Amino acid sequence: MAFVLVVVGVLGLAVGSFLNVVIHRVPRGESLLRPASHCPQCTSPVRPWHNVPVVGWLVLRGRCADCAAPIGLRYPLVELGTAALFAAVAARLIAPAPAAGTGGSAWLYLPAWLYLAAIAVALALIDLDVLRLPDAIVLPSYVVAPLLLLPGVIVERDWPAALRGVLAMAALWTLYFLLSLYRGGMGAGDVKLAGVLGLYLGWLGWPSVAVGTLAAFVIGGAAGLVLIAAGRAGRRTALPFGPSMLAGALIALFAAAPITAWYTTLLVPA
Repeated sequence: MAFVLVVVGVLGLAVGSFLNVVIHRVPRGESLLRPASHCPQCTSPVRPWHNVPVVGWLVLRGRCADCAAPIGLRYPLVELGTAALFAAVAARLIAPAPAAGTGGSAWLYLPAWLYLAAIAVALALIDLDVLRLPDAIVLPSYVVAPLLLLPGVIVERDWPAALRGVLAMAALWTLYFLLSLYRGGMGAGDVKLAGVLGLYLGWLGWPSVAVGTLAAFVIGGAAGLVLIAAGRAGRRTALPFGPSMLAGALIALFAAAPITAWYTTLLVPA
């Protein structure tokens, strides 16, 4: 099991390196393939050995090899964070017991959840940077996510999970769309992302849908209050809600069962 987590973590480092490119270029409408990685200050190409996740940044001491322009600490943090998230998702799905909604074929569901983890990192940081959830990432997920989830459903013959995912996708999309109709409500990107998250949460089960949705609003509300108290936002300040939605979905993956059990004890004391 440890070997698997190491492999998934190394994969996460590589994906995190690519996500740095995604986070920088997608909001600007730039190609992810051309030009090759380069310094944004002097445009000098990044040497392949300097592109090794985390290690390259450490070797360069956080500066461009050609012009000595600073390379933000966020680059290695994204790589390390993605690696840690990948390993955590793998551990949750396949050990010590499969996550709810994955049956005995958790391995088949792992690519789908690693995909969600990857776009979660990219979308959260892009939303924090530019207050936008790009269609270039969200819309393809309506195709990619079902294709990655489907093998597990076929093997397990768990078609009710597929139906539940579709219903939850429609339910969350509708909820966020209605909220977007109110002034100061959700943005269009939030509405589109809600459908993708609903698909994943519905596949896990209705308790996960409830926990993931409520957690998003709790996190978003708490973050807003903290920013207002710190004087960094006002009541009408536009704040990114995508990170809260993504965090809520991940919380549901890791903790929907204990949260649901705890809440049930409050309603029905022993």
